Amino acid sequence: TEWLMKEWVSPVYAFFNLMPKIIEISGRRAHEFKCQVKSCKATVRCFLDKRDARLTSNMRKHVRSCWGEEVLQSADDAKDADEVRKNIVGSVLRNGSITTSFERKGKGKVTYSHRQHTRAETKCFQSLMKTGRLEYYLPSPLTISRDVRLVFARTHQHIAKMTREYDGKLNFTTDGWSSPNHRAFIAVSAHFEHKGKYLSLPLDIIEVPKV
Repeated sequence: TEWLMKEWVSPVYAFFNLMPKIIEISGRRAHEFKCQVKSCKATVRCFLDKRDARLTSNMRKHVRSCWGEEVLQSADDAKDADEVRKNIVGSVLRNGSITTSFERKGKGKVTYSHRQHTRAETKCFQSLMKTGRLEYYLPSPLTISRDVRLVFARTHQHIAKMTREYDGKLNFTTDGWSSPNHRAFIAVSAHFEHKGKYLSLPLDIIEVPKV
């Protein structure tokens, strides 16, 4: 193993434990590399009896899915695995900072765009948000949309029941305004006292049709 380690200079090796396990499967020996992320249980096996034993395609595939495309690209710009292990992997595991990961020698500071992500950029955005927090789960837009509708429906039922059973006077107010794209809206709110506290609840927002 030690003589093979001298050839493990590809930056992608830095994302795995320095010393792999030596395992044997069906009489075949292999190196089993463990990802450095504590919450990640994935391993990558490299069988020693194959011509492509030193290829890193499976390693790169795992790093891309676990660490993110941006981090992998930053590693490719580094000199070797030692530089990646020190400046990128260590920084991400220690404090989740991606600044070091995106530094490019001779290309100035990192700049960020505030425009809305396109569909093609969604996967890259998710990888960026999980950098340094790989155990986090990011719900899909479909899941968020479903949950928002569910919360709205339950809140609507709760407010309807509260106002119907309220033993007292309800005060209603309306307000109208125009959005920057010249669309007019009217909001309706209810105001009342509940258990000694003043409550103001928005009931609905209606778009005013064109006259």
